[in-house]
Amino acid sequence: MTQRLNYFALSKTLTEKLSALSIATKKESAIEKTLLHLVDLRASQLNGCAFCVDMHSKEAKIDGERELRLYHVAVWRESPLFSSRERAALEWTEAVTKLSPESVSDEVYNAVRAEFSEKEIADLTFAIATINAWNRLGVSFRSVPGSADAAYGLTKAGLQ
Repeated sequence: MTQRLNYFALSKTLTEKLSALSIATKKESAIEKTLLHLVDLRASQLNGCAFCVDMHSKEAKIDGERELRLYHVAVWRESPLFSSRERAALEWTEAVTKLSPESVSDEVYNAVRAEFSEKEIADLTFAIATINAWNRLGVSFRSVPGSADAAYGLTKAGLQ
C-alpha cells in the first residue's frame, strides 16, 4: 500500500492541534491508560485503520499490556480476559464509533454509566472521538502501518 499524501506536512497546524487533543485525552483523562489503549485499538479495528491498529497495539505492549488481550480485543464479547469496566468501555467505543440513526441506546449508556462516573464517560467519549478522527485520516490517505515506528519509539515493542 502506498500512502496517498502526507497530511502531517500539508496540514501541519491542524495535525498539531489534533495531536494536542490526543495528548490531552491521555494525560488529563480520568480513564486509565491501559483502558485507553484498548479503546484506541477497538475503534481502529472497527474503522479498518491498519496504521492505527499497528500503532496502538505496539503502544499498549510497550505500556505492559499482555499480547493475548490485544489479540482478544476483536472478540472481546466472547473473551474472558476483560473486566466489566473494560467491557462497558469497549461497548461504548463501538456505539460511539458506529453511530446508528437511532443514536446511542439507553441500554448501552446505562451499561457504561454503571461502570464510569459522568466525568469518566465524558473523557472516554473525547478519547473515542479523537481516535475516530485519526482513523479517518489514516484510512483516507492510506497511512502505511509501521511507517512511523522509529519516530514514535514503537520499535521497542518488538513487534515486526
